[in-house]
This record gives sequence, C-alpha cells and structure tokens, in this order.
Amino acid sequence: MDYIEKLVAINRVAKVVKGGRKFAFAALVVVGDGQGRVGYGSGKAKEVPEAMKKAIESAKKNMVRINLREGRTLHHDVVGRFGSGRITLRSAPAGTGIIAGGPSRAVFEALGVHDVVAKSLGSSNPYNMIRATLAGLTETTAPKLVAAKRDLKIGDLVRRRGDSKDQQDQDQEHGYGNDSHEA
Repeated sequence: MDYIEKLVAINRVAKVVKGGRKFAFAALVVVGDGQGRVGYGSGKAKEVPEAMKKAIESAKKNMVRINLREGRTLHHDVVGRFGSGRITLRSAPAGTGIIAGGPSRAVFEALGVHDVVAKSLGSSNPYNMIRATLAGLTETTAPKLVAAKRDLKIGDLVRRRGDSKDQQDQDQEHGYGNDSHEA
C-alpha cells in the first residue's frame, strides 16, 4: 500500500555527557493513505534519515480511521484539544481547499481531506498541534452512525442543503430543529 508521508519537524537535540555534548536528531512525521486513515510518529537517531525512518514506522503503527463526508471534508465543526494546543476544525464547501497552517495541514493532506478550514489557538508546538488536530478529528461522527444509535433515519437527523423554505417551515411546525438564531 502506498502511504503519503509528510515530514513536519526536525529538531537537533543534545545530551550533555562528561566529555561535552552529544547531538542527535528528533523527527516528527505524519503518515496517511489519502483515503481516511492517518497517524503520526516521532523518532530519534544520530542521523536525520534514520530518525525519519523510525518516525515513519511509529506513525504506521498508530494510524486511525477518520469518517469523511463525501471523501473530501468533515461531517461537522469540532474543536480539538491536547495540552495547551487547541484547534478549531470546520467543514467547508467543495473547492475551498485546505486552509490550515503547518502541522495540521500535513495531517489533512495525508488524510485525504480536500476542503477544510482550521484555526490553531494556543500552543504552536508541532507535537501538540498534531495531537489536538487528531483529537478533534477522532471526535467527528458520521450522521449514519448517530442515526443508527438513536434508531432514526438519516433524513430525520440531517437537513439537506437543497431543502426549500417551505420544507424548513414545515419542519419547525413539527418541532424539528430551532433555526431562530439563523438569519
């Protein structure tokens, strides 16, 4: 299977020993299949290629499946949190593209998301940003799963974008949703 590998960060780390400092490299990598599976990993070694290899192996072991709408965006808006990292993830219409910065962009590209808007709030540490992004993504649920849990039809749970104003008024009469806060 072909994986999309994105290098997010490389740090030079030092270990202080009796004779001075010993330098090594730490790599942070995101790996995905472009079809809804993604994982991240980190690795340390004396040389950069070895550190990347370790990170890629770690990322492949830690892959998770994320439900996507139409294979291109998220089902709903969500906030992901990890430590002091916080990121807001919003679904977007077709053609929007990936509007996200740095580490979270790498996650979306590896995941196979084509349209999303993300805003990082809080920590800019790449490790925390990736973990916050993945925490938010794992919280998303497909309407199909929610409908199955509640013994409802998907149509009862989700209003289609093409519904007319008459249909919305009719739905309000029957008590489906309260859209009074929308203008």
